[in-house]
Amino acid sequence: MLRRPVVWLLLCSSLIWIPGASARERMTEHTLRLPAGGASPAATLAQMNWLEGRWTGKALGGEVEEIWSAPQAGAMLGIYRLVRDGKPVFYEFMTLVEENGSLVMRLKHFNPDLTGWEEKDRSVEFRLVALDDDGVHFEGLSMHIEGDLLTMHLAIEHKDSTLEEATFHYERSDAAAR
Repeated sequence: MLRRPVVWLLLCSSLIWIPGASARERMTEHTLRLPAGGASPAATLAQMNWLEGRWTGKALGGEVEEIWSAPQAGAMLGIYRLVRDGKPVFYEFMTLVEENGSLVMRLKHFNPDLTGWEEKDRSVEFRLVALDDDGVHFEGLSMHIEGDLLTMHLAIEHKDSTLEEATFHYERSDAAAR
C-alpha cells in the first residue's frame, strides 16, 4: 500500500534521454531530476498552454480528473481528484508558475473533508528539468501529450525511500471546446 507520497502529482511522458546530458539524471524509468545544484532550463507558461483544459482517465484504482486553467497573471491553476467506488479519495490544488526564468509546479493534497496533508506553509514542489515539443519533465513528474491523450509518469517515494513509478493515462474531455 502506498503511503502519502513525498513526491506526488498527477501528470507525464515518454522519456527522451540525451546521452551525456549533464543537466538531468534519471529518477525512475520515465522521470528525471536535476543533479545537485543543477539549474532549471529557461521556459515560460506560453510553452505550457497545451495543458489547459479538462483531462479524465483511470489510475490508482479509480477515476481521475485534472483541470488546468489558461495562463494568466504568471500562473496556471490546476485541480485534481481521485474517485473510487463513487467516493472521493483525495484532491489536489496545483499551480504552475514562472519563477527565475523557468517553471515550477507546486501542489497541496487534501482529504475529502479538505483537511490538508502537507503543513499549511508547505507544498510539494516540482522544478523543471526539460521541456520538449510535445511534453515536459519536472523533477519526479513527466507529461507527454499526443493529440488529445496525456500520459503522466510520477515518482512516488515509499517510507523505506524506494521509488515507484505510477502512470496516469488521461483523455482530453473538453475536446469539443477546442
